[in-house]
Amino acid sequence: MRIVSLLPSATEIVFALGLGDDLAGVTFECDFPPEARGKRIISSSGLEASADDPEAIDAAVRAATEGGAPLYRLDEAAIAEIDPDVILTQDLCRVCAVPSGDVDQALDRLGCSAVVISLDPTSLEEVIDDIGRVGTVLDVADRGAELTAALRLELGVIRSVLADRPRPRVLVLEWIDPPFGAGHWIPDMVRAAGGEPVLASDGTASAPLTWEAVVDAQPDVAVVAPCGFGLEGALRHARQAERHLPSTAAVWAVDGDAYIVRPGPRLVDGVKVLAEILHPEVVGSSSPEAATLVT
Repeated sequence: MRIVSLLPSATEIVFALGLGDDLAGVTFECDFPPEARGKRIISSSGLEASADDPEAIDAAVRAATEGGAPLYRLDEAAIAEIDPDVILTQDLCRVCAVPSGDVDQALDRLGCSAVVISLDPTSLEEVIDDIGRVGTVLDVADRGAELTAALRLELGVIRSVLADRPRPRVLVLEWIDPPFGAGHWIPDMVRAAGGEPVLASDGTASAPLTWEAVVDAQPDVAVVAPCGFGLEGALRHARQAERHLPSTAAVWAVDGDAYIVRPGPRLVDGVKVLAEILHPEVVGSSSPEAATLVT
């Protein structure tokens, strides 16, 4: 089976299901597992903005979306050459990947008959459900069932261990200029990790905030996990955001791409990372590559 992934999270799912050898095309953002970097890139960014300037990135995204410009470029010649059987994409966020409608149009132009699967989870449970769904579509339903059962077991253990602990108020920022609160599955992650999400949007897209609202919310912990950045970038953003945050809040930078914003198997590891931040006295602190306290 020839598989094309237009989502970093879908790429992670394909590899987790043991089908990395069948993955024929990925996006420029697919960087995990490391083997994904060796795959053919068929989707690239249509934006031009400095990675060190969150305000410029936000402005570029807004200008493109409001003007109808494409945020991603599909290599249609590569797709035609690969002639995939299955393409994994999404409709959840136009900023995150090529929408399935754009893919369908490209396939029509190419005369390609690939099955297009859109992965659009809005909760942590739906993320895990999607992993099983991909396993079924790719004819490895048993592997999908085993993986989803293992992920649910891990979450259950974390929730059980932290069930009676105090629940600190947690602000997760997916962006800082302007600030965006957490959306979709992230509030579920905070609760599973023993926290209480503030200024968060359950099951819907993250929304812009004001720094005044952030101060008024008085979070105990602020987690800066910007979409599109690893730990080093998150740390830069967290240091910029720190001056706007309440002085009483503990500010953490977290590798957002690895553990927070990509709806794949590593979200369960992300719950562990959040639990280590919120309850180190119970679960310890063993993920320095994932999170850093801003001091």
